[in-house]
Amino acid sequence: MLKEKINQIFKKAFKAKEELKISALRLLQTTIKNKEIEKRTKLSKTEKLGDLAKLSELTDEEVIGVVFSEIKKRQEAILDYQKGARSDLAEKEQQEIVILEQFLPEQLSEEEVRQKVKEIIAKVGAAGPADFGRVMGAVMAELKGKTTGNVISQIVKEQLTRPDLARQATNN
Repeated sequence: MLKEKINQIFKKAFKAKEELKISALRLLQTTIKNKEIEKRTKLSKTEKLGDLAKLSELTDEEVIGVVFSEIKKRQEAILDYQKGARSDLAEKEQQEIVILEQFLPEQLSEEEVRQKVKEIIAKVGAAGPADFGRVMGAVMAELKGKTTGNVISQIVKEQLTRPDLARQATNN
């Protein structure tokens, strides 16, 4: 399980006194724990008390979601630090991103995402920007964890505003 892998890497970093890695992983572990508590609270309203501990553990997919969230927070912090001319703090955030990225599945290239989006547009019969929501839902379901929502959104918008797409839809 991914959560166990994070704990093992944290223990190794702790023994090796790798301060940056310890800091990044400790924050990740705390966020995971908070998500589990949140999940347990929701489940406590519908499930038996004995089952809660097991049911509230995050799946690998949910842990990947937490990792993505932590990376996104750091990317936003980097932008803020750069605006404030704090390159030292921006560099620290960038190093933490590298540490966190090791827990993500292999990411698709932009070209691979673009190809998948084209396939899904054809499959759902999208004809233009009005179909954005349908296409995004289908693409996110298929590519979740393999790339960021921002990349998907950008490519879907780009593909749905192509002039040849509208012609293809009217010809069908």
